[in-house]
Amino acid sequence: MQQTRRHILEILKERKEATIDEIVTALSERIGKITAVTVRHHLEILRGDGLVAAPSVRRRSAPGRPQYVYSLTERAADHFPNNYQGLATALLEQIKEQLPPTRVNDIIEGVAENMVNEADIPDGPLDARMEHTVAYLNHHGYTAKWRPGDDGYLLTISNCPYEQVSCSNRELCRMDEKLIRGLTGARPKRLSWQIDDDDACVFFIANHK
Repeated sequence: MQQTRRHILEILKERKEATIDEIVTALSERIGKITAVTVRHHLEILRGDGLVAAPSVRRRSAPGRPQYVYSLTERAADHFPNNYQGLATALLEQIKEQLPPTRVNDIIEGVAENMVNEADIPDGPLDARMEHTVAYLNHHGYTAKWRPGDDGYLLTISNCPYEQVSCSNRELCRMDEKLIRGLTGARPKRLSWQIDDDDACVFFIANHK
């Protein structure tokens, strides 16, 4: 990312919200003199990228012209360091240490069920459900595709959005199987497994007519 826009994101992260003039002042302390016109230009680019929200009016305690402030969108969080994977791994390990395997499975399956309910895939023929399933998976960080096979369909997933966690916690792979079953309405049969050094996870979905 261009350095000035990176600084603007950092300023908005620190302040929560800021006017054009406040951003100009903060930027000038970092990189030297900069104009409000230039800041507006960078903000428009960041808005186009979905990282900065449309300006809102800041309430004033005294009469005067309204002040418009800018803030970050949720999407901007991806541009700052985080330790989501470390936290997820630690939480899952603690759950596994303190609960019996059956309770761990209940929790994992409950997460999958919530995701299925969120997807809200309409009833219909299996090929239509496969299309909706792949769209849902790709929207949530997977890289998925499907194609017809003998007496069913093949679902291929070549990217797992929580791969660094699932490498040491195969329970998450079983969560995927539960998720796919809920999305497609059919029990998947695993044909290959990335965690075992296969190129992708491949599932066979039988077409029960």
